[in-house]
Amino acid sequence: MKPLFTKGPSPIVRITVLVLVSVTISLAYALTDWLSPLKKRAIEIAEPFYRISDIPDSISGWLDDRFMSGESLAQENKALRTEVLVLKRELLLNASLAAENIRLRRLLNSANTLDDRVLIAELIGVSPDPSVHQVIVNRGSEDGVYKGQALLDAQGLMGQVVEVGKTSSKVLLITDIMHELPVQINRNGVRLIAAGMGDLYRLRLPHVANTMDVVVGDMLVSSGLGQRFPVGYPVAEVTQVTVDPAKRFATVTARPMAEMNRSRHVLLVFDRPPSS
Repeated sequence: MKPLFTKGPSPIVRITVLVLVSVTISLAYALTDWLSPLKKRAIEIAEPFYRISDIPDSISGWLDDRFMSGESLAQENKALRTEVLVLKRELLLNASLAAENIRLRRLLNSANTLDDRVLIAELIGVSPDPSVHQVIVNRGSEDGVYKGQALLDAQGLMGQVVEVGKTSSKVLLITDIMHELPVQINRNGVRLIAAGMGDLYRLRLPHVANTMDVVVGDMLVSSGLGQRFPVGYPVAEVTQVTVDPAKRFATVTARPMAEMNRSRHVLLVFDRPPSS
């Protein structure tokens, strides 16, 4: 009777055969092109498995993006806001520096047109009392500044030094209600007085006769009378002339040429040596 289960090769023989077959296939795969079609086919077959194995990582990343904590979003938003503020500050600073360079060039061009020696100064303070038009500049006796010295910007006369310290000085602006300045009309030489009104944009010209030759648009320059201001500096432009036959004098106002509330860099004019 034939046995039901026949005895096959021994395990050692089986392992040896499998090893030889594996080595043969490996050598053929590496050293020959016989298995090239199989290589391509194997890649195509394996691709779906790679995609399937990557699904958990993709889902995890998607969940992380969708369910990011509110705290993380708040921190990121805060960081972005801070970055925007820093960039805006740099932009504003660059714009401010560009504008300041333009003003300095105008000031230097103005200095080149003056015959007198000048000193560039910077405004470092303004009177806190709005009814007092005074400013502080960063030049004093150490720089040769003297009482009564004229101060101007790139456009015209601003005021005169009234107090001198060692490193700073106080300047009374021509718009102050206590200030009066001898001027003359540049067109015809008629002499007038320009008085402050406590208004940075207006000066008044008192005691102007109704028959006096003064018209809107006339340029007023310093006359040099009183020896407080040099001759010929632009002061103001006439903006209003009102003649009332019932009154002795006309109402005349003018707009200062200097930019009283904008100029930061100014010129101190040395038209005479400092008084001892």
